[in-house]
This record gives sequence, structure tokens and C-alpha cells, in this order.
Amino acid sequence: MSDEIDHDRRRLLSVAAMSVGAAEFIGDRAFASPPAFGPLKQIDAGVLNVRLCRSRPRDRPAVLLLHGWPYDIHSYAEVAPLLAQAGYRVIVPYLRGYGTTRFLSSDTLRNGQPSALALDAVALMDALKIEKAVLGGFDWGARTANIVAALWPERCKAMVSVSGYLIGSQPPAEFRCRRKAELQWWYQFYFARNAAAKVRQVTAATSRS
Repeated sequence: MSDEIDHDRRRLLSVAAMSVGAAEFIGDRAFASPPAFGPLKQIDAGVLNVRLCRSRPRDRPAVLLLHGWPYDIHSYAEVAPLLAQAGYRVIVPYLRGYGTTRFLSSDTLRNGQPSALALDAVALMDALKIEKAVLGGFDWGARTANIVAALWPERCKAMVSVSGYLIGSQPPAEFRCRRKAELQWWYQFYFARNAAAKVRQVTAATSRS
């Protein structure tokens, strides 16, 4: 009986592993399949080696599309080809921490702050020799686009910000919300407070639920 269970388990894990591998392969191929796009590329930009999809030719107006958390470039699988067909040069990168985008040095501080992602976006534009681009983003990608527009306005031709947090102010995070709101937005407190305060805030909200 145990041999049968082990055999079935190995077969299940094997099928699952193949399915995951196929999904990743099909996902990249599906996103790169429109004629305006080539295969996914890797490029050094700032502190990262970035995995991205980009359309040609290079002399078209550039559009940089930034995904949110916990999504990836496939969020733009439908809109990116449409923009390319409309005459834009479309760049869709995996942000730091996603896909095969990697830090060039193991000594680089791992930082997920929106300002760091904004710097990544500017570094990617530099690496691709893009002076100015239309920035589009949702969720954390929207905040990244907002920060680029605020700190490097000369690099931002226009911006589309969807379901973003805009640029947050830290002091309001010190004020207490109603209990129901705290439970809904506990992760905002987690990201906005220092380590000790984060633990106290989440623990207190949970104990009152």
C-alpha cells in the first residue's frame, strides 16, 4: 500500500512539475507571439539584470508598463500588443523580485521600497537609451510611475496610473483607524511602520477581532 502511495505521489509531483514548466514556457511564448514583439530579453540596468519584453522599432514613442504586486508582465499580455500595433515602442519589465530579474551583485542591499523601483525604471530607460516615455502602471507599478514623474519629470512624457496608492505620506500611518479598517488594511501598517510597531499593530488588531 505504501509503495502504491509513494508511486502515485511521485507521478503527481512529476506531472505538476511538468505543468509548471510548460506554463512558464507557454506564458513567455504567448506574450512574445505577436509580430510586434520578439522573445523575452535580459538587459543590465542599474543594479539589476532585467527580464523584459520589448517591441520594435526603437524610433517609436516609448511606453514603459510597470506591473503591480503580486503580478508580473503577463498583466499586459493583451494591452501591450495593441499599443505596439498603434505605433508605440512598448517595454514591459519584470520588476525587482520577479521572474528572472536579478541583482548584479550579491552585495547590493535588497530593498523593495517604491523609490528603489522608481530608480530601477529610470535605470532601465537609460540602458535602453530612452530619454522620455509614457509611463503606465497599476498597484505598486502605479506608485513607481508616480515617483518617476515626481522626481524625474523630464523623463515622463505622460502617465497612466491605475489603482495605485500614489505617493504616500508616512505620518498619517501613525494615526489609528477604526478596527474594521485596520483589519482590512493591516498590510499598509506593516509596510509603513518600523519593525517593532508593525508587530504590535498587527497583533493588537488581530486580538481585537
